[in-house]
Amino acid sequence: MRRVLVAAVLATVLAGCGPTASTTGAGTPGAAPTAVPGADKLVACPPTESRPPVSNGLPDITLPCLGGGPDIRLADLRGPLVINVWAQWCGPCRDEAPYLAALQKKAAGKIQMLGIDYIDPQPAQAVQFALKHELNYPHVVDSEKLVRKPFTVGGPPVTVFVDKDGKFTVHHGVLTSQEQLDQLVKDKLGVAL
Repeated sequence: MRRVLVAAVLATVLAGCGPTASTTGAGTPGAAPTAVPGADKLVACPPTESRPPVSNGLPDITLPCLGGGPDIRLADLRGPLVINVWAQWCGPCRDEAPYLAALQKKAAGKIQMLGIDYIDPQPAQAVQFALKHELNYPHVVDSEKLVRKPFTVGGPPVTVFVDKDGKFTVHHGVLTSQEQLDQLVKDKLGVAL
């Protein structure tokens, strides 16, 4: 009888450790975000080919898509690719958003782009931020600061340039002009716009 009681108590305690409706989603690494109003209007995350991690390449971290689509494993990605780490509460992120939107429009077919919504407590406002600023490329969610160490993120914005071999370089701080961003793409990725 005592064993049955201990087993029942243990099962109840362990059940409380699992994810619940209020803890699943963007706050759980690798979990699909819960339905966020407007998320269906964002560009969906595409499926990616599974690849072995690259030495000095993107970290082996999987992040859930902010809009529709599958989770994205960063180590699977190759460039030319521009990754922007942002948050809707970040003032400098608002300042540089027009440059990223313009880059996406004029570099379509030449480079890929990915946004990382970083430690953002309000996913609905993050979706509205991306829509308002016409950031028409896929976005993933990092609510656990998983990219903090590999990208040396003190706070957003941070822009990461990934070459065709999957190796990356990081630009810290706000992008101050379209010319600066275009020059970084040329210098880091070898893509002239």
